[in-house]
Amino acid sequence: MAKILIIDDERAIRNTLREILEYEDYTVEDIDNGVDGLELIQKNDYDLVLCDIKMNRVDGMEVLTEGLAMKPDLPFIMISGHGTVETAIEASKKGAFDFISKPPDLNRLLITVRNALDRGSLVTETKVLKRRVAKVRTMLGDSQSISKIKETIDRVAPTDARVLITGANGSGKELVARWLHEKSHRSSSPLIEVNCAAIPSELIESELFGHEKGSFTSAIKQRIGKFEAANGGTLFLDEIGDMSASTQAKVLRALQENKITRVGGEKEIDVDVRVVAATNKDLLKEIDAGNFRLDLYHRLSVILIHVPPLTDRKDDIPLLAQNFLDEICNDYGMPVKKISDAAMEALKALPWTGNIRELRNMIERLIILSDKIITDNDVKIFANPSSPVEVTNSNNGHQTDFDRFNNFQEYKDYAEREYIKFKLEKNNWNVSKTADDIDIQRSHLYSKIEKFGLKRGE
Repeated sequence: MAKILIIDDERAIRNTLREILEYEDYTVEDIDNGVDGLELIQKNDYDLVLCDIKMNRVDGMEVLTEGLAMKPDLPFIMISGHGTVETAIEASKKGAFDFISKPPDLNRLLITVRNALDRGSLVTETKVLKRRVAKVRTMLGDSQSISKIKETIDRVAPTDARVLITGANGSGKELVARWLHEKSHRSSSPLIEVNCAAIPSELIESELFGHEKGSFTSAIKQRIGKFEAANGGTLFLDEIGDMSASTQAKVLRALQENKITRVGGEKEIDVDVRVVAATNKDLLKEIDAGNFRLDLYHRLSVILIHVPPLTDRKDDIPLLAQNFLDEICNDYGMPVKKISDAAMEALKALPWTGNIRELRNMIERLIILSDKIITDNDVKIFANPSSPVEVTNSNNGHQTDFDRFNNFQEYKDYAEREYIKFKLEKNNWNVSKTADDIDIQRSHLYSKIEKFGLKRGE
């Protein structure tokens, strides 16, 4: 059910619009000024905004501009009792979906609202499709090993063959699994992921196969498992080398018969699931040690795909690094930084024991802590996040003790807070000037000020 916000300083107009829209089963909220309206837009997910143009405190055109800065895909319908062609054109140029005059004609209002909501739904659907396509395109690399993996995926994905993916932690095994799913005929059905190493052995069977109410002490209601949830789609069993022996036996039966039985249940349930598994262990050694079933290994490894460590594909590092740089800067709303050739060579020379995951973390760290151009010296200084590094705050000369941060996220928040505080003080707390100075939207800067609890004069 669509959620609509009305911003108008005339109570009679708000009441009329609310009555019309609620009669059509829309969920409606209203507010009498643009300042509070913008706050509501920031905090809520509306499907549409109806906004008056002439209002006290904040003009409707400013609400339109600020609102779209916060929510670029949010449809705005502008309303005015002094409508002119020029006003309508101006509103359209600023991004409004449409313009209607007061008092609103009932049929025109409802048609315009429906069209705006349809447009919003179409934008959302397009974004979902783009994200799905983007997921398929994110496996980057031109090295021989990655090219071979891509070729194998293209051959295997259209089939229902089970695939076992091997490789070190952080090398990209999950990404291969996603490619296999997205390029298969099952892509419109769910991809369900289970990390077998992260679930206690006493709970893994319930997680995979579900349970009946009362089957054990905490089973207060019936629950379906991951096999049922993935029905028609793909089940990705990550770190399968850590699965207990009893669970291995039940997974083997499920793969042989395409049937499962919930814990505490007797009824067999048919499942149509493609299983893709991954491990960072040598399963043949685990089989020799008696830790993994040979028959399960053969069921899982119809196709074997090995993902090499980053040290074996260092020629892919520039492409990966640039991709992470663009992606992270975009996520942070920052101008894209540049990496010098010397810095890129320095990145290629690092050992990369954490593989792709470590590279992405490293690029994020460099974006936050370096200047506009990332140098080889930046790479040397920030290569090890656990090493205490002295950073001098140019505002007061205070040196930061890096040992007091429990994780990188804590330091990242600290660095971002200090940077924004410094820039605000430098610009005498002029928010507009500061936003321009650091090249982010003003509404984004307001959100950061609120998030970090920054106050003038602290």
